[in-house]
Amino acid sequence: MSHVDDAAPQLPHVRPLHLADAPQVLQAFRSDPEMSRQGAVTTPEEAVEYVRRVSNPGSGVAWAVCGRSGLVGVVGITVDHANRNGWFWYWMTAEARGRGWTTRAAVTVADWALTEGGLERLELGHRVNNPASGAVARAAGFVKEGTERGKFLIRGERIDVDTYGRLRTDPWPERARLPRIP
Repeated sequence: MSHVDDAAPQLPHVRPLHLADAPQVLQAFRSDPEMSRQGAVTTPEEAVEYVRRVSNPGSGVAWAVCGRSGLVGVVGITVDHANRNGWFWYWMTAEARGRGWTTRAAVTVADWALTEGGLERLELGHRVNNPASGAVARAAGFVKEGTERGKFLIRGERIDVDTYGRLRTDPWPERARLPRIP
């Protein structure tokens, strides 16, 4: 795991999400209508609440994915401390997609969670009509475990969800990681 300790961090990189990121989180949610699947963030107050909720040490951890323009995405884990499991999730702004950063950030955070983070298992799910998310999951070392039929109701249509898991003992992906700034 590489840690970067420079005054000017390498780009892109991941670092813990902070309350000061709320304005950029709001900007990300306003920039793409599909972001509403990640939560309700339409006001500055909702952005602050979102950041507080996803980065609450009692229930989860969230990492900001940062590029030249600042925050361009978030990779998070909602933690089940009793079972040492985590629900893994991620999003990127439309402008930052297609560069491989989501995969690299997901690998970096999943590796951290299964080592320093103390978790034994990570899980994630994505709508079957979002194959890019499945590609990120597989590239980050997650193994497809099944499909939950008709899980979500989106605009009046039932949508299936593919589910994945990654165990501490699974083979680790041979993918580039992003620098991680503690």
